[in-house]
Amino acid sequence: MSHQIPLSSSVPQVNCLDLWRAENDRLVRQAKVAQDSDLSLRRQQLAQDSLEGFRGLLHSLLGLPAAVLVLPLELTVICNFTTLRVSLAQGFTEDQAQDIQHGLERVLETQKQLGPRLEGGLMELWNSVLHVSSLPPELLPALHHLAGLQAALWLSTDRLGDLTLLLQTLNGSQSEASGDLLLLLKTWNPPAKASDDPLTLQDAQRLRDVLLTASAFRQGLQELTTGSLPRALSSLYEAASGLCPRPVLVQVYTALGTCLRKMGSPQRALLYLVAALKGESICGPPLLEASRLYRQLGNTAAELESLELLVEALNVIPSSEVPHFLIEVELLLPRPDPASPLHCGTLSQVKYLLASRCLQMGRAEDAVEHYLDLLALLLDGSEPKFSPPTCPPGPCMPEVFLEAAAALIQAGRAQDALTVCEELLSRTSSLLPKMPQPWKDARKGTKESPQCPSWVSATYLLQGQAWVQLGDQKQAISEFSRCLELLFRATPKDKEQGPASNCEQGYTSDVELQQLRAAALISRGLEWGASGQDTKALQDFLLSVQVYPGNGDASFHLLQTLKRLDRRDEATALWQRLEAQTKLPQENATWSLPLYLETCLSWIRPPDREALLEEFGTSLQEPCDL
Repeated sequence: MSHQIPLSSSVPQVNCLDLWRAENDRLVRQAKVAQDSDLSLRRQQLAQDSLEGFRGLLHSLLGLPAAVLVLPLELTVICNFTTLRVSLAQGFTEDQAQDIQHGLERVLETQKQLGPRLEGGLMELWNSVLHVSSLPPELLPALHHLAGLQAALWLSTDRLGDLTLLLQTLNGSQSEASGDLLLLLKTWNPPAKASDDPLTLQDAQRLRDVLLTASAFRQGLQELTTGSLPRALSSLYEAASGLCPRPVLVQVYTALGTCLRKMGSPQRALLYLVAALKGESICGPPLLEASRLYRQLGNTAAELESLELLVEALNVIPSSEVPHFLIEVELLLPRPDPASPLHCGTLSQVKYLLASRCLQMGRAEDAVEHYLDLLALLLDGSEPKFSPPTCPPGPCMPEVFLEAAAALIQAGRAQDALTVCEELLSRTSSLLPKMPQPWKDARKGTKESPQCPSWVSATYLLQGQAWVQLGDQKQAISEFSRCLELLFRATPKDKEQGPASNCEQGYTSDVELQQLRAAALISRGLEWGASGQDTKALQDFLLSVQVYPGNGDASFHLLQTLKRLDRRDEATALWQRLEAQTKLPQENATWSLPLYLETCLSWIRPPDREALLEEFGTSLQEPCDL
C-alpha cells in the first residue's frame, strides 16, 4: 500500500506514520487469521496477500529518506516481511540477508555514518550499528528483533563464528570465556516491547527461545556424531527443556535414546524412545533407534517388530503439517545425514535391513518374504537405484539378489532360488567373460585372464547349493566347477573407493576371495564324497586347506575323508594339529563377510567339531585290523 507525502520533508507527517503503522498491524492480524484458518487454500491466499502487503508497505518506507522517527516501524516491517517470507519458503535465502542489510544501512543513514563500512559485510554493519552511541531507546526492541533474524539466518547456514560475534556484541562481552553459543543465547535479553509498539508476527524474545532450542539440538547432534557423549547428553537435555514443538521433541528424544544407548543406559534410552513414539503419527527415526536398542539387548522379536513398524510408517504418505507463519525450530535444523540418528533411510533400505536381520537370526521364511518384497520394489521402478545403507556399509544390488537366493535355499525353496540366480545372471550377462583363453593387455604387454565380479562366481556357488537341495549331484558339481573356474581367475582388489562402489565394480577383499574359493571347493568335495568318489573329494579338501589355511571347516572335512580312505597316519597327524588348535586362544575376526557367503558357509560347516575330534581320538585307541 503506497501513500504520497512531500519528498522534501525529512520527517514524514504524523498522520502518514499512523497510517503505515495501522497497515502493519492489519497485515499482522491478517496473517494470524490465515494461520488459524481450517481451509488450506484460504490460509495460503491470506498469507500471500499479507506478504504482498508487507512488500508494498516496505517499498513505501524505503522510498523515503531514513528518519529516526520512522525507523522503529520500518525495522518492524522488515522483520515481519522477512519472518513471513522465510516461513512460506520454509527456509532462508539470499534475499532475506539483503533485507536485513537494508535495515542496517537505514539505521546508519540516520546517523550519517553510512560509508566504506558497507564493503565489510553484514558483521561489520552490525558492529557499526550496535556501537552507535546515540541510538534512541525506542529503536532497540526492533533492532534486537532484526538481530534475532540475522542470528537465525547465520545459524541455518552454519556461520557460527559470525553468530557468536553478533551475540557477544549484543551482550557487550568480547572475552574468550563468552564464546559458548548456548551461554551467549541465554545471556541475551532482548528489550521488551512497549504496549504501543507496532505489532509483530514473532517477537524477539520468542525468537531467542527458538534459537536457543535449535542451537542446543544442533550442538547435541554434532557432539553425538563425534562421540562426545556426556556433552551431547547435556546439550540434548537443554534442547528438550526449551521451546520444542512436538515434531522436534520426537527428534530430540530419539537423539537422547541414541546417546543413552551408546553410554550403556539402555533402560533410560528406552524411556525416551517410548515417549518419542507416543502420539497420533508414528515416526521413523525412533523406530529405527528402537530396533538398534533391542538388538543390543538381544530382544530379537522386539527388534524385528520395530523394523516391521518402520516399514509400515515409511509406506504411509505423511500428512502435511499446518504451517505456522513464524521462524520455528525446524527451519533452523540441518537435514539429517546418513550418520545421524535422525536418518531412517529409504523404504528399500529399511526393507533390506529387516530381510537381512531375519536371515541372520535363522527366520528363513520371514527373510524370503521380505527379500522378495524388496526385489519387487526395486525391479518395478519405484526406486530407480538401490542405495545401500551406510551405517554399517550395506550391500550393492547384486548382493541383494544373492542374499535373497540364500534365504530361499535356507527356506527349502531351491527352485525359486535358481530363478533368482538366473535373473541376476541375465541382468549382468555383459559382465561375464567372453574369452576362455588369456588375452593380451597391449598397454602392459602382459597376458591376463578375463575377470568378472566376485558375485557372478557366488551366483554359481548358490546355484550349486540349490541343485544339492534338489538332489541333482551332477548339476551341483557342474555349478561348483564353473564357480571355481571364475574364482581362480580373480585377484583381490584394494577397497579404497568405499564398499558400495567396490561391490558394483566387483572388487573383492583377499579374505572374501579365499573364503569363496574354500566354500566352492568344500561344497564340491562334499558332493564327490556323497557320490562315493572320496579320492576326488580328498583333492578338493586338500586344495581348500591350501587356498585358505584359516578355514577349519575344510580341515575337519579332510579328516573325515582321510578316515574313510583309511589313511590312518595322515589322519592322525591332522587330528593332532586340530586338537592342538582347539587349545589355543581363539582370535576374533577383524573382517566381515557378505551375508550370503556367511549363510553358505553355515551349510557346509561340520555340525559338532568337538564330538568329531573326540570320536576320532577314541578310534585311535582301537587296534588296527591287520
